[in-house]
Amino acid sequence: MAKIVFKELTSNQNVLFPVSLSEKIAPNHPVRIVNSVVDALDISSLLSSYKGGGSSSYHPRMMLKVLFYAYLNNIYSCRKIEKALQENIHFMWLSGNSTPDFRTINDFRGKRLKEHIKSLFSAIVLLLQESGYVSLDVQY
Repeated sequence: MAKIVFKELTSNQNVLFPVSLSEKIAPNHPVRIVNSVVDALDISSLLSSYKGGGSSSYHPRMMLKVLFYAYLNNIYSCRKIEKALQENIHFMWLSGNSTPDFRTINDFRGKRLKEHIKSLFSAIVLLLQESGYVSLDVQY
């Protein structure tokens, strides 16, 4: 009878160097496209809606990335987005390991984006079209 050999289980093992989440994500993964497209957006009108003072806010660009990537994955619930930020490496990478709770996500979406969502979404579609990721020849 042959000797059975298993790979070592290292789930509780400490590591000397932290693993980079970026190394775990393929270069052509959609999360990288969302990241680069949102980085190219002009969000100056959204930024001007912040008054300053009080406690610090999550950066609106990061929140946009998370929301648009969630929508791309058919995740619309703020609680599910919060859970994805804690469990999914793509969301972790996109948010820089920031973990806004569902109320913060909901407030950002419902209050901050209310006046800006249509123009930002249109800008994203145009950027995707310019980059060759989508075609505007056929409408659905």
